[in-house]
Amino acid sequence: MSLADIRTKIDVVDEQIIRLLNERADLVHEVGVIKKADGQPIYAPEREEKVLRALAAKAVEMKSRLPEQSIRAIYREIMSAALALEKDITIAYFGPHATNTHQAARSRFGTSVSYVPQVTIADVFDAVARGRADYGVVPIENSTEGAVNHTLDVFMESDLRICAQILMRIENHLASKCPRGEIHRLYSHPQVFGQCRQWLQRTLPNVELIEVGSTPRAAELAASEPNSGCLVARMAAEEFGLPIIEQSVQDNPNNTTRFLVLGLKASPPTGDDRTSLMFCVRDEPGALFKALEPFNRLRISMSKIESRPSKRKAWEYFFFVDVDGHAEQSPLKEAVAELSNHCTLVKILGTYPKTT
Repeated sequence: MSLADIRTKIDVVDEQIIRLLNERADLVHEVGVIKKADGQPIYAPEREEKVLRALAAKAVEMKSRLPEQSIRAIYREIMSAALALEKDITIAYFGPHATNTHQAARSRFGTSVSYVPQVTIADVFDAVARGRADYGVVPIENSTEGAVNHTLDVFMESDLRICAQILMRIENHLASKCPRGEIHRLYSHPQVFGQCRQWLQRTLPNVELIEVGSTPRAAELAASEPNSGCLVARMAAEEFGLPIIEQSVQDNPNNTTRFLVLGLKASPPTGDDRTSLMFCVRDEPGALFKALEPFNRLRISMSKIESRPSKRKAWEYFFFVDVDGHAEQSPLKEAVAELSNHCTLVKILGTYPKTT
């Protein structure tokens, strides 16, 4: 078969794809009409995750040349376009433009919705709570540097719910307009410096490290000052026209940040869910052990526990826990009920689909 013949066949397939996408869009529109009539939200992360898992399994069954990551990326954009057809969705994120949080938000919601950067994490919560945005995206923890404490602190006062999570592999690149040996100052966010600590000591031990509030700000400064560089994501480097002179310099090649999608409601069960809780134990001996004992007895896996000062009184702490299961289903429902017997406060922050 000649190249021309192959291209003709591709054109035929593309025409079929367009026809099927239009057919899918018509069906999605019908779903949207029903949801609006019933007062249901247009965005349903639990349904989205079920569809993506099914498509990935189908691709394996069909021995597709496309890996799961590619299947998810393609359908993410299809779903993004469908959302935009039904409603002008607005996503608030911890900005500015071109941060890792912005990139994470786009990986979840695609390019067809509107994005609004916020100055602080608290501003993201506020934008969603006041209806200026439909959903918000904030960082919660990094596999190298640990929890984002400010996000935990804002949860203490917020009634928003976690409705989805995003796991994103973080790559930090050295970007500069000059060669590496001519860099005298290096800009980046403090957490990025932490993720690249060993590489910096080994590769740029005599360079001045200057902390700034965001990686886009680091890229902006590096682009405007001679003998300057930055550690940033590719999106930020491209935003300010900075060449990447060394790629992926983080110490841990599996460096991953977890982000949360905030909304007004938690997600219904999918069969493979995670629940985030916040609680404050009574001031009595063995209170934390007693509070956590039901999770062990009922064989509920706990993937995270963090503590933060409550700010209500001295030496009182809130505990943040991530556990497997849906809060409305057994055995987690029973464990939460028992937890309440040993606490002055128990708050379910959200139940949402697990993602890989």
